[in-house]
Amino acid sequence: MTSSNDLITHHFAEVGEVMLHYVTAGSGPPIVLLHGWPQTWYEWRHIIPRLAERFTVIAPDLRGLGDSSRPLSGYDKKTVSGDVWRLVSEQLGHETFHLVGHDWGGPTAFALAAAHPESIRTLTIVDVVIPGDGGDFSEGGRRWHHQFHITPDLPEALITGRERTYLQWFYQTFSYKSDAIDDDALNEFVRTYSQRGALRAGFNFYRSIGQDAADNAALLKTGFKLPMPVLAIGGGVSYPHGRGRGTSVEESLRRVANNVRGEVIPECGHFVPEEQPEKLTALLLDFLNTSGP
Repeated sequence: MTSSNDLITHHFAEVGEVMLHYVTAGSGPPIVLLHGWPQTWYEWRHIIPRLAERFTVIAPDLRGLGDSSRPLSGYDKKTVSGDVWRLVSEQLGHETFHLVGHDWGGPTAFALAAAHPESIRTLTIVDVVIPGDGGDFSEGGRRWHHQFHITPDLPEALITGRERTYLQWFYQTFSYKSDAIDDDALNEFVRTYSQRGALRAGFNFYRSIGQDAADNAALLKTGFKLPMPVLAIGGGVSYPHGRGRGTSVEESLRRVANNVRGEVIPECGHFVPEEQPEKLTALLLDFLNTSGP
């Protein structure tokens, strides 16, 4: 496996029914980075070295993905976030930490922050909205792959053996900068998503959308809103190439949190950590600086 920084170290931790692979780097206050689909911790490779100058960076592979183990169930985001909590709090001993989530890492981060608001110093959500917030998660069907991935068995049958072709279409079409995910990154992502059970696990993140939306809607109905500072970042370029969510990220987070700062990164689609790593890092560092220790 390649990495962009020799200081990145790889670890495994047994967390209940799942074995989580995670990487760490740096020292200082902890910051946890949660990836999305179809990616792994490796999507943060450009961000980690800069953050590691000031923070202890922890970037796990979520349940079922990357080099973590692949249980048959438990892909609702309350359960996935519970894995992360047990890793960071119980295994690594961090009582408080900063939290960042991109794509499915965002709803996972929301679930974790909602369950343990006293422990999350800041929350950053990158180019995703929160299921069950009252908005339209799938943009009226424009994000066609949501329904395809939810369909039982069919995506696995059609894509097995064609993982590279299928995943590369997303990396190119959902990016404004179509070369942001280079051959090394493509090879790494294909390596993990070609493993036995990895496609199923990835699609199960989508098959849990209904449960995620119901869980979040029930919580929000009580009047609950996240209390910690929240940074909502959207990619500024949407269709036909880019698929960035723009201001909808901020709009979603304002429905679920009290203290929200919104940012839209121009010349950027969905894969923000790879398309605009310097701008994303600058926004993160400024937000962390202004939001207190």
